[in-house]
Amino acid sequence: MSQAHVATTPTPVRIPLREIVPWAVFVGVLALAVLYFVSTEAGAVELLATDGLVHEFLHDGRHLLAFPCH
Repeated sequence: MSQAHVATTPTPVRIPLREIVPWAVFVGVLALAVLYFVSTEAGAVELLATDGLVHEFLHDGRHLLAFPCH
């Protein structure tokens, strides 16, 4: 006996815009914060950490991404 193969087409799922916008804003703000810290932060975060670890981590990230920092 052979079984019949029924082809089905997938139906797209519609996501309402009101559910996408908060996530898009959150990701956009997060991306801008990361871009600021990697590209232009020059010690303002040192107020939060006194050992210089944050600055050195961001400094190495600048070199990795080819941002001028010296």
